[in-house]
Amino acid sequence: MHLEIITPDETLYNGEVDSVTLPGKKGAFQVLKNHAAIISSLTVGRIKYKKSGSEHEIMIKNGMVEVLNNNVTVLVESLLKEGEE
Repeated sequence: MHLEIITPDETLYNGEVDSVTLPGKKGAFQVLKNHAAIISSLTVGRIKYKKSGSEHEIMIKNGMVEVLNNNVTVLVESLLKEGEE
């Protein structure tokens, strides 16, 4: 499954992953290979993605995600800096 995480200023990640967990407005949710197509808004929280057995994490403010045909595109307003909420 392909994951792309983008802010207005840069691409934070662009590559293959095994899974991704996203901070949805109504609670966190996980996307795995062959997930149904969705579009969802995101809130302040962690994006966690697993690649080759290791887990990575990015703190975000707000954003949107589109899942379509094993492509997960995350548009993020900005990164959450330490001490912010």
